[in-house]
Amino acid sequence: MNIPIALIDAFTSEPFKGNPAAVCLLQEGRNAAWMQRVASEMNQSETAFVVPREDGSYSLRWFTPTVEVDLCGHATMASAHYLWESGHLPTNSQARFHTLSGLLTADLSFEGIMLNFPAEPAVPVTAPEELIQGLGLIPRAVSKNRIDYLVEIDSEDTVRTLQPDFAMLSRVEARGVIVTSKANRGSEYDFVSRAFYPATGCEEDPVTGSAHCALAPYWQRKLRKDDMLAYQASARGGELKLAVVGSRILISGKAVTVLNGHLSV
Repeated sequence: MNIPIALIDAFTSEPFKGNPAAVCLLQEGRNAAWMQRVASEMNQSETAFVVPREDGSYSLRWFTPTVEVDLCGHATMASAHYLWESGHLPTNSQARFHTLSGLLTADLSFEGIMLNFPAEPAVPVTAPEELIQGLGLIPRAVSKNRIDYLVEIDSEDTVRTLQPDFAMLSRVEARGVIVTSKANRGSEYDFVSRAFYPATGCEEDPVTGSAHCALAPYWQRKLRKDDMLAYQASARGGELKLAVVGSRILISGKAVTVLNGHLSV
């Protein structure tokens, strides 16, 4: 049995930048153990499994090399890109995905792909000692949502040069830790961030759409702006255009396919 699978870089228009995701198109659902084995074999931060439904929408699940996750932006963007590019979905049709985080949609425009995701605002909390030791600094502010810790630190330069203790961060009771600051004066960006997920088998995620479900409402309040341009300052890097619309976050970017193939299992 040959099962289509592609490697797609999301949040970039250039190959080998942004965040790579594997996208596996199934004709019927497979069990979680099989999907986890495929994700481990692909060894990307996320592998997406897409299954068509009778109403023209799709079921979508995401797996890191070690666990299934509830929400993933870049692999959703990659999945929509794959469906349009491969002709499984007309480019003028909305991609609709049923996921563990509810219905997520993607639309294609001349600016790229726009995801419609739920806001995941974080609330202030006391930082656990593992978080402080793992980052090796005293944060300006620490908050948490149902998924991640969100940590504001003093400057963009500190965000970019931070060298976390991943073994210590893996002990933090959350999916991961997002570190952020306001962008440097004169920058085209409103804020910058990095995202660390050692507990899920991914020390640093290159560009994390789901993290911006927390970052967007956080910086909306601080900057008093509904529309923002963000940069995730990983080694690969990625740009995200954001809009806060009520309880939803519109996350826009581009994607490019770097590999098409088939699973032979």
